Amino acid sequence: MGIPDIIMVLLALLLAYLAIVKKYEPLLLLPLAFGMLIANIPLAGLSTYDEGGLIYYLYKGIDLGIYPPMIFLCIGAMTDFGPLIASPKSALIGLGGQLGIFAAMGGALLIGHVIPGIEPFSLKEAAAIGMIGSSDGPTSIYTAGILAPNLLPVITIAAYSYMALVPLIQPPIMKALTTSKERLIEMPHPKRITRRKKIIFAFGVTIATLVLVPAAGSLIAMLMLGNLIKESGVTERYVRTLQNHLLNVLTLLIGISIGATATAERILNLHTILIIGMGLFAFAFGTIGGVLIAKLLCKITGGKVNPLIGNSGVSAMPMAARVSQKMGQHYNPQNHLLMHAMGPIVSSTIGSALIAGILITLFGY
Repeated sequence: MGIPDIIMVLLALLLAYLAIVKKYEPLLLLPLAFGMLIANIPLAGLSTYDEGGLIYYLYKGIDLGIYPPMIFLCIGAMTDFGPLIASPKSALIGLGGQLGIFAAMGGALLIGHVIPGIEPFSLKEAAAIGMIGSSDGPTSIYTAGILAPNLLPVITIAAYSYMALVPLIQPPIMKALTTSKERLIEMPHPKRITRRKKIIFAFGVTIATLVLVPAAGSLIAMLMLGNLIKESGVTERYVRTLQNHLLNVLTLLIGISIGATATAERILNLHTILIIGMGLFAFAFGTIGGVLIAKLLCKITGGKVNPLIGNSGVSAMPMAARVSQKMGQHYNPQNHLLMHAMGPIVSSTIGSALIAGILITLFGY
């Protein structure tokens, strides 16, 4: 057992500590840490690359593109599209939150020309790295699995680590970009949306996606199917299964499978450090883009939009919305921003999946 293997085992134990003691995204981080641990013990045969082993077959769900769309199915069953339908302008905030994708992608393409001796990333690799900026774990996994399977472990670890660190990363950016007056703005409760409108929305988005961006079809179709199951009111058994049991099983399988790809020879190199750094860069720019669009909407509407919901332009569901709510109430106890923040998050989830489909169409075939 060499020094690199020992370093990876220690890193796995650190991630397990963060999951158990600090409770940072424990449902995913704990199995991911354990997968990393067992993959770096020589002769155990429990890495993703040990053909015929248990983890080798579990990983096929990622390799064949099965797990991420199934996660979207579960997310759809947990999501209320009402705030987005009630306030379509909030989709613009979700669009602003995609700035991080293109910032990281551009950085990945330039980095080989800026730092001497660094082999530049290919277009496919840069696109996969950029998707970290979506702040959407399943979308990042899905895109990396198709465009850059060699970068899948570090991209997944970066994406989920920054999602877990939302409460630490976003508040300083939100505070820096908003004024004290803007933070006090109260927004009325979103108007109620009928079940019929939600069902029409789900069918409409599915059809439009399959026609215009078919490469994103599996993600969006599963997201909308999950939401239809929830909103139909006739499939309660499915709803309970998707929201709880199936989601938990899929998260466990993804965590341990991805962790077991993180072997020393694939993680301990300069490219990995650069990708981790670009992930943070992407996440920050996604937050900045969302907040700036929210500030613009605040000006256009005459002060009816609180820019603090701009952080929800990234797809970190539901953590980003909780940050909006917490900061809003810190500055004004009468503020209730949670449901308003869900509109940008939902639009960002849809938008990032569509962008992933476009990038796969452009570079994946």
